[in-house]
Amino acid sequence: MRVVIADDAALIRSGLAALLAEDGIETVGAVTSADGLDDLITRATPDAVVVDIRMPPTYTDEGIVAARRIRKQFPSVAVLVLSHYLQASYAMRLLEENPSSVGYLLKDRVTDGQELATALRRIVAGECVVDPTIVADLLARARVHSPLDDLTAREGEVLALMAEGRSNGAICEQFVLSPRTVESHVASIFLKLGLADSTDSHRRVLAVLRYLRGSG
Repeated sequence: MRVVIADDAALIRSGLAALLAEDGIETVGAVTSADGLDDLITRATPDAVVVDIRMPPTYTDEGIVAARRIRKQFPSVAVLVLSHYLQASYAMRLLEENPSSVGYLLKDRVTDGQELATALRRIVAGECVVDPTIVADLLARARVHSPLDDLTAREGEVLALMAEGRSNGAICEQFVLSPRTVESHVASIFLKLGLADSTDSHRRVLAVLRYLRGSG
């Protein structure tokens, strides 16, 4: 796998490249800001871009803006956004527009190179990866009654793992359930959320977005 890193901190850039190299992932370019990122992607042809959420010049949401632009202009390139900050609204902005082949992780979680590499491989494969801390934060927020409240406890747990980008197979392993049982839970989630008239992959994305919004 080939990746490009965008982060204004030299230590972070070199550290990420070293962690990825341990898992056989090649860093083919790096930039200090979102400026020039498009040109680098064109020249280096990476499979994925790892981008910091706050970069020059304003240190606000440059990473989110860049991620959304990359997914439009380079649909074959996956994007993993890293952040020091727990800001669910940024994750929602990224996921609502193009929820495939994107991820949003807290930097504290990616000190483990294997976890970072796993997240990259999942988004390159087309999955959506959301940091479990963000999922937990959204789950804890109070909300008015919604179809989410009609889910059973187990269905809620299954949907939470779906929101982290877990496949049905991974959910089977997590809860020690048969594939048929997990498929039944997922089908029930789709039905209760009113997502009965589309493909399973599309409904899965819609269910996750409904979960992350926390309202019907």
